[in-house]
Amino acid sequence: MQNPVTTALASNFAELPATASHGPLRIEYRWVNEAAGNAPIAVFLHEGLGSIAMWRDWPLALCERLGMRGLVYSRPGYGLSTPRAHHVKWPVDFMTAQARDILPALFDALDINMQERKRMWIIGHSDGGSITLLYAALHPDELAGAVAIAPHVFVEDISVESIAQTKQLYETTDLRSKLSRYHADVDSAFYGWNDIWLNPSFREWRIVGELAAIKQPLLAVQGNDDNYGTMAQIDTIGERVPHAQLVKLDACGHSPHRDAPDALNEAIAAFISRQG
Repeated sequence: MQNPVTTALASNFAELPATASHGPLRIEYRWVNEAAGNAPIAVFLHEGLGSIAMWRDWPLALCERLGMRGLVYSRPGYGLSTPRAHHVKWPVDFMTAQARDILPALFDALDINMQERKRMWIIGHSDGGSITLLYAALHPDELAGAVAIAPHVFVEDISVESIAQTKQLYETTDLRSKLSRYHADVDSAFYGWNDIWLNPSFREWRIVGELAAIKQPLLAVQGNDDNYGTMAQIDTIGERVPHAQLVKLDACGHSPHRDAPDALNEAIAAFISRQG
């Protein structure tokens, strides 16, 4: 079987200039379903240990269902994008920085103009779901809408406990070897995510207050068997964003695009269709 990271070498790379919040970055990205031509763009934001390769073929399948073009990319520290230097720790507000600085810079580098951004949908999973919410809150005049899948809006005990267990598995089983197929620097990817989530300072992280600024159509999805968060996450979204639609999937864990792809795709397609 071909190594997914090797396969991802066919990806393109965008060069982002240094700013006050980060140095120069090389971002791995790929377009999917380009045959859709001038159709709206769906942007996919991966989970805390994700990358282009870890999405597999789900973004393409969903874009074909929606009739959209898809933009998939690996955030800094993941996949083939610029690795996190091993001595660097992600700050508590690292997801805000992604929404405020990195994602707009990527759109600029790819010449995605404001007209295209206003037609765009952002679809994020887990940490990517939180970044999706933050982007929608920070850019209320952009986007056609957003889909947050298993997002975090505050830190729960279940999240910290599961992430601590994942660290033990990474250091004592073949999990590190398995993840190395998806990241050029697997330790950079893993510990960047794991260290910040297990940092005692991160227990106070929350983006509940930012949610009220979201004006665009919003779909929030979570599995009933999610071991990284309870339904309190999307229920809180529903309280703070009254126009949001919530979907709770049975027999589904933290990764609906893997655990229940048909149900997830149907929920997203139906929601976007209702927005016209």
